Amino acid sequence: MRLPFFVYGTLRPGEHNHDHFLRGRTQSERPGRLADAALYDGPGYPYAVPEPGGVVHGEVVTALPEAYDELLAVLDELEECVPGDPRSLYERVTRPVTLDADGTVVRAWVYVAAPAVATRLRAHGRRIEGGDWHARR
Repeated sequence: MRLPFFVYGTLRPGEHNHDHFLRGRTQSERPGRLADAALYDGPGYPYAVPEPGGVVHGEVVTALPEAYDELLAVLDELEECVPGDPRSLYERVTRPVTLDADGTVVRAWVYVAAPAVATRLRAHGRRIEGGDWHARR
Protein backbone atom coordinates (compact mmCIF):
# COMPACT_ATOMS: atom_id res chain seq x y z
CA MET A 1 0.00 0.00 0.00
CA ARG A 2 1.49 3.33 -1.03
CA LEU A 3 -0.22 5.57 1.50
CA PRO A 4 0.82 9.04 2.59
CA PHE A 5 2.50 9.41 5.97
CA PHE A 6 1.12 11.42 8.90
CA VAL A 7 4.04 13.06 10.74
CA TYR A 8 3.52 14.84 14.05
CA GLY A 9 6.91 15.36 15.68
CA THR A 10 10.52 15.75 14.59
CA LEU A 11 9.61 15.11 10.93
CA ARG A 12 7.32 18.16 10.75
CA PRO A 13 8.50 21.25 8.84
CA GLY A 14 10.83 23.30 11.04
CA GLU A 15 11.88 20.30 13.15
CA HIS A 16 15.34 18.77 13.01
CA ASN A 17 14.49 15.55 11.14
CA HIS A 18 12.35 17.15 8.44
CA ASP A 19 15.14 18.33 6.15
CA HIS A 20 17.31 15.29 6.76
CA PHE A 21 14.65 12.68 5.93
CA LEU A 22 11.92 14.38 3.89
CA ARG A 23 13.51 17.15 1.81
CA GLY A 24 13.51 16.16 -1.85
CA ARG A 25 11.41 13.04 -1.23
CA THR A 26 7.94 14.57 -0.95
CA GLN A 27 5.28 15.60 -3.41
CA SER A 28 3.15 17.45 -0.84
CA GLU A 29 2.93 18.21 2.88
CA ARG A 30 -0.49 19.29 4.12
CA PRO A 31 -1.59 20.14 7.68
CA GLY A 32 -3.90 17.60 9.22
CA ARG A 33 -5.04 15.96 12.43
CA LEU A 34 -5.33 12.46 13.80
CA ALA A 35 -8.41 11.80 15.94
CA ASP A 36 -8.60 9.47 18.92
CA ALA A 37 -4.93 9.84 19.84
CA ALA A 38 -2.97 11.76 22.47
CA LEU A 39 0.58 13.08 22.19
CA TYR A 40 3.20 12.22 24.82
CA ASP A 41 6.74 13.57 25.25
CA GLY A 42 9.45 10.98 24.58
CA PRO A 43 11.47 13.14 25.77
CA GLY A 44 13.10 14.72 22.75
CA TYR A 45 10.53 13.30 20.38
CA PRO A 46 6.83 12.54 20.73
CA TYR A 47 4.67 9.45 20.69
CA ALA A 48 1.09 9.29 19.46
CA VAL A 49 -0.88 6.99 21.73
CA PRO A 50 -4.39 5.76 20.88
CA GLU A 51 -6.84 7.54 23.17
CA PRO A 52 -10.55 8.15 22.54
CA GLY A 53 -11.42 11.83 22.18
CA GLY A 54 -7.83 13.02 21.76
CA VAL A 55 -6.34 14.76 18.74
CA VAL A 56 -2.79 14.99 17.36
CA HIS A 57 -1.78 17.74 14.93
CA GLY A 58 0.74 17.23 12.15
CA GLU A 59 1.21 17.00 8.39
CA VAL A 60 0.08 14.52 5.78
CA VAL A 61 3.15 13.84 3.66
CA THR A 62 2.82 12.36 0.19
CA ALA A 63 6.08 10.89 -1.03
CA LEU A 64 7.34 11.24 -4.58
CA PRO A 65 6.53 7.95 -6.32
CA GLU A 66 10.19 7.27 -7.11
CA ALA A 67 11.19 7.92 -3.47
CA TYR A 68 8.40 5.98 -1.75
CA ASP A 69 10.10 2.64 -1.06
CA GLU A 70 13.30 4.28 0.16
CA LEU A 71 11.38 6.71 2.37
CA LEU A 72 9.31 3.92 3.90
CA ALA A 73 12.46 1.99 4.81
CA VAL A 74 14.23 5.08 6.17
CA LEU A 75 11.25 6.08 8.33
CA ASP A 76 10.83 2.55 9.70
CA GLU A 77 14.49 2.65 10.71
CA LEU A 78 14.26 6.15 12.22
CA GLU A 79 11.19 5.18 14.25
CA GLU A 80 12.75 1.87 15.34
CA CYS A 81 9.76 0.11 13.83
CA VAL A 82 10.30 -3.54 13.01
CA PRO A 83 6.96 -5.16 12.16
CA GLY A 84 6.27 -8.02 14.56
CA ASP A 85 9.15 -7.18 16.93
CA PRO A 86 7.88 -6.54 20.49
CA ARG A 87 10.99 -4.43 21.19
CA SER A 88 9.97 -1.81 18.60
CA LEU A 89 9.36 1.71 19.91
CA TYR A 90 6.67 2.42 17.31
CA GLU A 91 4.16 0.53 15.21
CA ARG A 92 3.32 1.68 11.69
CA VAL A 93 -0.46 1.51 11.33
CA THR A 94 -3.05 2.91 8.91
CA ARG A 95 -5.41 5.50 10.33
CA PRO A 96 -7.85 8.06 8.96
CA VAL A 97 -6.41 11.58 9.07
CA THR A 98 -8.39 14.76 8.43
CA LEU A 99 -6.86 17.46 6.24
CA ASP A 100 -7.18 20.89 7.86
CA ALA A 101 -7.74 22.74 4.57
CA ASP A 102 -11.03 21.12 3.56
CA GLY A 103 -11.92 18.38 6.03
CA THR A 104 -11.13 15.58 3.58
CA VAL A 105 -10.33 12.30 5.34
CA VAL A 106 -7.43 10.26 3.96
CA ARG A 107 -5.89 6.98 5.07
CA ALA A 108 -2.27 7.38 6.06
CA TRP A 109 0.58 5.52 7.69
CA VAL A 110 1.03 6.71 11.27
CA TYR A 111 3.80 5.70 13.64
CA VAL A 112 2.11 5.18 17.01
CA ALA A 113 3.68 4.05 20.26
CA ALA A 114 4.14 0.29 20.36
CA PRO A 115 1.85 -1.40 22.94
CA ALA A 116 4.44 -1.70 25.74
CA VAL A 117 5.57 1.90 25.22
CA ALA A 118 1.95 3.13 25.15
CA THR A 119 1.20 1.38 28.44
CA ARG A 120 4.24 2.97 30.09
CA LEU A 121 3.38 6.44 28.74
CA ARG A 122 -0.24 6.27 29.89
CA ALA A 123 0.95 5.36 33.40
CA HIS A 124 3.99 7.62 33.77
CA GLY A 125 4.37 9.82 30.69
CA ARG A 126 3.92 13.55 30.18
CA ARG A 127 1.01 14.28 27.90
CA ILE A 128 1.41 17.23 25.53
CA GLU A 129 -1.82 19.17 25.97
CA GLY A 130 -3.45 20.21 22.72
CA GLY A 131 -1.68 17.44 20.80
CA ASP A 132 0.69 19.80 18.96
CA TRP A 133 4.45 19.14 19.14
CA HIS A 134 5.17 22.66 17.83
CA ALA A 135 3.18 24.26 20.66
CA ARG A 136 4.78 22.22 23.47
CA ARG A 137 7.31 24.92 24.28
